[in-house]
Amino acid sequence: MVAFSQTSKTRLETCHPDLQKLFNAVNTSWPCTIISGQRTPEEQQALVSSGASKRLDSMHVRSPSCAVDVTPDPLDWKDTTRFYYFGGFVLGIAESMGIRVKWGGDWDGDMQIKDQNFNDLVHFELIIGN
Repeated sequence: MVAFSQTSKTRLETCHPDLQKLFNAVNTSWPCTIISGQRTPEEQQALVSSGASKRLDSMHVRSPSCAVDVTPDPLDWKDTTRFYYFGGFVLGIAESMGIRVKWGGDWDGDMQIKDQNFNDLVHFELIIGN
């Protein structure tokens, strides 16, 4: 088992306990890096302004954060196939743990990845409510 770096641990600690449980479990089988947990409204505004995010009311801005951005290790931003594989892996672990999450590679959760108009392959967020 590979432990999270201190930076990843610190970022994950800003997230909802269910996301912490999920990604601690994921990391035991597939090492990963937490690139973002909770964000300030100013950080989120900057991401929206740059086009890197679409929503000011992001789940990242909640306290604790109900969203987390995670990359599979080793990181290769050009290997999108690996991000899709990792996304499916995370969704499977989440389901086995009874944690409901949405992934930025399949926003509507219909298992069809070609109908997305904004891919955020590192983004996972809790499904709150029904």
